[in-house]
Amino acid sequence: MYRITIKEGKDKAMRRHHPWVFSGAIAAAEPAFSEPDWAEVVSATGTFIAYGWYDEKSHIQLRLMSWNRKDRTGEEFIRKLVRESVTRRREFFTLPDTTAFRLIHGEADFLPGFAADTYGREIRMLISSRFADRFLPVVASELSSMLHPSLIEAVTDRQFAGIEGLKERVRCFINGEETAEECGDRENARFIENGIWYEAAPGRGQKSGFYCDQRDNRAITGSYARGRKVLDLFSYTGGFTLHALKNGAVSVDSVDSSESALRHLLYQIHLNEDKKTLPEGSREKVSITAADAFEFIRASEEGKYDMMILDPPKLAKTKSALENAMKAYKDLNRVAMMKIRNGGIIATYSCSGAMTREDFRMMLGWAASDAGCEIQILHTLSAGEDHPVRLSFPESEYLKGYIVRVLK
Repeated sequence: MYRITIKEGKDKAMRRHHPWVFSGAIAAAEPAFSEPDWAEVVSATGTFIAYGWYDEKSHIQLRLMSWNRKDRTGEEFIRKLVRESVTRRREFFTLPDTTAFRLIHGEADFLPGFAADTYGREIRMLISSRFADRFLPVVASELSSMLHPSLIEAVTDRQFAGIEGLKERVRCFINGEETAEECGDRENARFIENGIWYEAAPGRGQKSGFYCDQRDNRAITGSYARGRKVLDLFSYTGGFTLHALKNGAVSVDSVDSSESALRHLLYQIHLNEDKKTLPEGSREKVSITAADAFEFIRASEEGKYDMMILDPPKLAKTKSALENAMKAYKDLNRVAMMKIRNGGIIATYSCSGAMTREDFRMMLGWAASDAGCEIQILHTLSAGEDHPVRLSFPESEYLKGYIVRVLK
């Protein structure tokens, strides 16, 4: 175990249980770094702060995981964290109409770089740190022991692969043991969310194949769709589109840059019509367009839509990218406010962790001012309770949304 001494005056956030420690805060490491291992972290005066994982090859060299000196680090400690994380979500296992939700939410559950979701009988994990790559077999073994999934699939997050020095790959575990080869061809995972059926392709698609974090927001947003002509921008495979149809939308125009995602959207409409979870004739209400969403909304007819859903991908991946991202978010929302009918509803989201909720509201205010309109906030939205926000780690509040009424 390493002994890491923190520079004087650099330990305030650590004492408040923020888990990230960058190289500039580290005064000394004893012994000198040779390979990743556990570390005892102490202040400049030698006072215990926390236990963490030390890895100089990671872009976050020290990740704090326990502030209890009585804890004993190691594989059993990791297993305990996994058990606690799953147990905190026990109510989700008895929901009658939902079989997809998050099991482990990274640092918010004290497991850095792990995101684990259950989709019916499968578990899918997204790996975004060297720590997670190292302890993946341990976490997979514990999840398998607790939940007995048919398969656990782990995908390296390409956004972090480069900076963490990780190989982009898919790793699979059956009965808790890693298979020698990648998972190979198999059927899509089928699951239910709020009574609607979905399928997620294995080892492909965005992130783990589906966005569980928007579950509650899809239901709330969909409740505004009755009798409205809806534009679903950045629709991906149609989570918001399906909820709009279920709630009686007059029509839905779904726009995404991925033609394959749009084809899957149509397939899921057919799937739900067959299962009688969507009204008959839902397919005829939907048009799909493979296009750049920013260009599409600029070219759209003013007053055509009385509801818009704006769910762009992460535009600010780092704090250094925030300024340009704010301009892009503002431009998107400004144009939407100009194009929508008077009294129309806009559901607008940001999944950029670098953008705070205050930043997002300020951006909406600027957009409304430039569009020459007023907006009323009807709902303030975030990820579901299976994606908890850890107060000592504000970065865990990455998903933010508002439903607003536009008054011209």
